[in-house]
Amino acid sequence: MSAETYRDAWGIPHLRADTPLELARAQGRVTARDRAWQLEVERHRAQGTSASFLGPEALSWDRLARRARLADTARRCFTALEANDPETAAWVRAYVDGVNEGLAGAPEDGPAPEFARTGLTPGRWEPWTPLGVWLATHLLFAGFPAKLWREHITAHLGPEAVPLFAADGPGTAGSNGWLVSGERTTTGHALIAGDPHRFIEDPGVYQQIHLSCPEFDVVGLAVPGIPGIAHFGHTGTVAWAITNAMADYQDLYRERLRRTGAGVEALGPDGVWRRAARHTETVEVAGEPGGRESVEVEVIETDRGPVIAGGPEGLDDGTPAALSLRHPPRVTSDLGFGALLPLLRARTVADVDRALDAWTEPVNVVQAADTGGGLLHRVAGRVPVRPDANRLRPVPAWEPGHEWTGWHTPPRAGLTGGVAVMANQRGPAAPLGVEFAPPHRADRIATLLAGRERWSAADMPAIHTDTHLGSAGPLLDHLAALTGLTPEAAALRDRLLAWDRRMDADSTGAAAYAAVRTAVVRELAAHPVLAAASAAPAYPEALLPWLALVPRVAYALEHLLRADGLYGIDRAAAVRAALEEVAARGPAGTWGDTHRLAPWRALPDATAHADEPGLSGDHDCVLCTSPVPGLTDRAARGPAARYVWDLADRADSRWVVPHGASGIPGSAHHRDQQPLWLAGELAPVVTDFDRLTKETDD
Repeated sequence: MSAETYRDAWGIPHLRADTPLELARAQGRVTARDRAWQLEVERHRAQGTSASFLGPEALSWDRLARRARLADTARRCFTALEANDPETAAWVRAYVDGVNEGLAGAPEDGPAPEFARTGLTPGRWEPWTPLGVWLATHLLFAGFPAKLWREHITAHLGPEAVPLFAADGPGTAGSNGWLVSGERTTTGHALIAGDPHRFIEDPGVYQQIHLSCPEFDVVGLAVPGIPGIAHFGHTGTVAWAITNAMADYQDLYRERLRRTGAGVEALGPDGVWRRAARHTETVEVAGEPGGRESVEVEVIETDRGPVIAGGPEGLDDGTPAALSLRHPPRVTSDLGFGALLPLLRARTVADVDRALDAWTEPVNVVQAADTGGGLLHRVAGRVPVRPDANRLRPVPAWEPGHEWTGWHTPPRAGLTGGVAVMANQRGPAAPLGVEFAPPHRADRIATLLAGRERWSAADMPAIHTDTHLGSAGPLLDHLAALTGLTPEAAALRDRLLAWDRRMDADSTGAAAYAAVRTAVVRELAAHPVLAAASAAPAYPEALLPWLALVPRVAYALEHLLRADGLYGIDRAAAVRAALEEVAARGPAGTWGDTHRLAPWRALPDATAHADEPGLSGDHDCVLCTSPVPGLTDRAARGPAARYVWDLADRADSRWVVPHGASGIPGSAHHRDQQPLWLAGELAPVVTDFDRLTKETDD
């Protein structure tokens, strides 16, 4: 046997091989067969070449990828990996060989139709490509553009406005995760459960997979294009899961640049102008019909890092500005891939702990448990030691005192009452971050866990799918204080005050609340005091979601409604106007009528969302399906997977993804898990090869 591929009833791949190298090759091969289009998109995004087939809408990302030097950083990191960890480098190469083999062969369900639509042929992966995919996936994960927002809102309202808008921002991905120790379970062994919140993509961002060889046997959620199982895994004796720590580990520097006869120079903190690296690259952009244009991109890198916005002549609107980005992989040539094989080989929480000492980014809170009773709750990742000013806003590169001087020791935490809960709130990573998610999800999970003495794996979906909206209070308080309303508005107010605060898809109360909330957001954002902040500087388009006023007002609404004064804004009048507006429209239907899934697809389709299902949940519910009040009720973000890892018996573990195992539209397993995902149900984790169907001998 070199490698064997099996499938369960959901089409999930289960791979068995004699060695880790053969297994990595098999993982790459099966991923290419199941997710060829997804891999092609991710490869191009890592290289900054996606506009060559996706067209002008992808150009902003390609510019950012080129200017941030993602591909070059990936090459550097792989070269360092070969020098310092040749075993892992060979393992990554084996995965890439498998990807190339899989892309060369036609999938059994037929080629992905996206290739026909674009006329694209899958390209060749290089050994560094998985590292580039990882970088591209997580470049914006830590939300460094939030520093631009803080600077922007400070310029309009002053520094006291910054905490008012401090919330889980529009581009930040979050997660729920909870660890229940054996003393609180029906089996006496720990449970780990949760759901990562990311943009819901089609195909999905996580791939359910089972990897087995004599050295290890692991089930978990892989990232397509990355070997192994990084974030969520169960080896039989130890399991682990992560949430976003909300740490701040990327810095923006304002650069002073000037052109010289030899190129570009940057002013350093010692007052000396030094030559910056500079070259130009060409981005090909597909046009219509079948046309193509070339766009030149100037790539500049100073001693701080690559210049991602502006240049010697400033921003596109002439504003004098240039911003460089400094982040750990570019500084250290280490992306943390050295943790991946040790994670697969882990048998205890001590093994997981040691493996995660090599983790770089994204910075995560990790929860782990083993069959011996071991428990782990720690932060993993690399966060630089530097002045607080760096963490808050862009800092001047020409002034001393903004250098990195070392690395923080990742914090650790324990359990309270036999449980540990993380939902991106202030927790063990608090010293490493600036802004965190509101505590509503974490508090609600803790309350639910406290409501029962003993928990089983089968009980966990009730927590996954809880729809209580903890952030509804401030708006409802304002509604309760209103007097002198029209009869229609008074009736609507009374309905909302009697509402159970659950954002269920079939709830008319949830729909009415959401409609009033949207109207309030629009009223506040349109007020002259705030509206002035709606015009963002001419930063690259890929960074603008962090600078959009309406989403910022929406996600900070409870702060804005509770603050002591709000720059003279009459909030009672705004709430009254919103309530009257919604009441005059008449019934709003149910929440699921407008709160519908809106998955991201690389190839947009104007009719793609027409048949997408209605959803329960909301941004601050445990069932975190995020609309953008003021803009849309549709949810582009939500649980990208759900899992329950049972340490008593791995066979009692459960999982589900929003769509299915296959990325090929029309495949039997393209969307077969969606009914489970919508209902809050989980599919069984099958690890017994005798219960699986053998697909092929390779």
